[in-house]
Amino acid sequence: MATAADEQPTHHRATTNEKMVIAASSLGTVFEWYDFYLYGLLATTISTQFFSGVNETTGFIFALAAFAAGFAVRPFGALVFGRIGDLVGRKYTFLVTMSIMGLSTFAVGLLPSFASVGVAAPIALVSLRVLQGLALGGQYGGAATYVAEHAPNHKRGLYTAWIQTTATLGLFASLLVVIGTRSAIGQAAFDSWGWRVPFLASAVLLLVSLWIRLQLNESPVYQRMKAQGATSKAPLTEAFLRWGNFKYVLIALFGAVAGQAVVWYTGQFQAMFFLEKQLKVDNATTWTLIATALAIGTPFFIFFGWLSDRIGRKPIILTGCALAAVAYFPLFAMLTQAANPALAEAQARAPVKVITTEASCSFLFDPVGKNKFDTTGCDVARAFLAKAGVPYTRLEQAASAAAPKDSVTVEVGGKQILPPDSFALEDPAHRKELIGLFEGEMKGALSAAGYPAKADPARIDRPRVIAILVALVLLVTMVYGPIAAMLVELFPSRIRYTSMSLPYHIGNGWFGGFLPATAFAMVAASGDIYFGLWYPVVIAAATAVIGLLFLPETRKWNIDD
Repeated sequence: MATAADEQPTHHRATTNEKMVIAASSLGTVFEWYDFYLYGLLATTISTQFFSGVNETTGFIFALAAFAAGFAVRPFGALVFGRIGDLVGRKYTFLVTMSIMGLSTFAVGLLPSFASVGVAAPIALVSLRVLQGLALGGQYGGAATYVAEHAPNHKRGLYTAWIQTTATLGLFASLLVVIGTRSAIGQAAFDSWGWRVPFLASAVLLLVSLWIRLQLNESPVYQRMKAQGATSKAPLTEAFLRWGNFKYVLIALFGAVAGQAVVWYTGQFQAMFFLEKQLKVDNATTWTLIATALAIGTPFFIFFGWLSDRIGRKPIILTGCALAAVAYFPLFAMLTQAANPALAEAQARAPVKVITTEASCSFLFDPVGKNKFDTTGCDVARAFLAKAGVPYTRLEQAASAAAPKDSVTVEVGGKQILPPDSFALEDPAHRKELIGLFEGEMKGALSAAGYPAKADPARIDRPRVIAILVALVLLVTMVYGPIAAMLVELFPSRIRYTSMSLPYHIGNGWFGGFLPATAFAMVAASGDIYFGLWYPVVIAAATAVIGLLFLPETRKWNIDD
């Protein structure tokens, strides 16, 4: 744990060297986040290219799961590269991580599709995502530690906040490249081969970023430790097997980072997936709206980093978590009304219900890609509604003479539609025909009830959508702007890289990285387009309580020890 430090005069101006450190670290990290988030932006396209062997809903969940695979291994990257960073230095460690990540991203642009090589395609994709995740697991701790160890005590929040903008700026840059490529070659060409261009273009960014970071020197704190022979010989042991330090690892994870992570991914990625998959807003419009909100909200990372130097890190982070837990459901409901008012009106006027009597209803997620969800009426009905993006409520009633066991009824407003029963679906020769007849009848009923196949661009209230998205981004800036300074301050310099990297990447890699796939699976299983929000709401609320009870305020702590 760092020790208390005397206040320094607030009129300190950044030196040329400090500005170079901030700029170089931030620019290099922008590139790494650009690499990582390309996959998230292209999840729908990638699900088609690499997971076309399964049904559409499962394919998209698989695509999100492959995205999450990169996050799953981040804590292991934190352990490996965090240890190296404490043993040999900050600078060379994140040069190595950048090279691994950049080359892995470039290689994604060269992969054959599922149609060309079958199951080898998704295996190769997931392998490259794992390499990217390992590299990113070692990068963030190095960049944050490097900047913080150059900063004066009273400006650590401000200086490290520039690194916090890089995640959003990387996402913003990738949005611009994807939108630009798609606009230049057209949607059909982009879906066919153009999606590879943003990945291949990362080779240029890799070379530029490596050159920038090669200009830097090792951090003064690490140089001093090395000269004094005070570097750790066993950083993993000191960080995680000694309770005095490990308790702060746990407090950092559950009292700060877990909530920060779910707020971050909900405010940026989940909002984007919600617009595209649940509200049926077209890709180009979704990306433009998200990019506009990010451009407006990103400066607030710097503001909240600066504010944390004045009033503390803890109150800003925990307030952001608490506000998110309270505001998510109403904000996303308002987003539906603003982005797809026809859907909101249809839900209110003619709600869809799936009424079952002990019917066999699957989870609508098939991890081996074999289940087509076409053998029971319940599965046929819910698979159609999930694919169409139509919200519904599932109700169970007791079996009776009028409604025997295993019967299923879909109600659209007051109109009742019967899907084919399980007995009829046992005949493979007629199964497809029966399902087609049911889906045709459902499409007619949904259309008559006013359910839109797509969001009408003319009815999207763009100013209101952007305002809601900006509100979500502001919550992100509250929790993310001060987090780097707090994590650096919590741990002693000899094991700082290792100690801070693990809770950060467990929080962001597992709690945050699994959020899109988990939330979408929850929606697909329940039929409620808002049901997935319970995931971030519960974690953000728990973090606010745990942090209030156990998280120390660190802004006056000295990090030189």
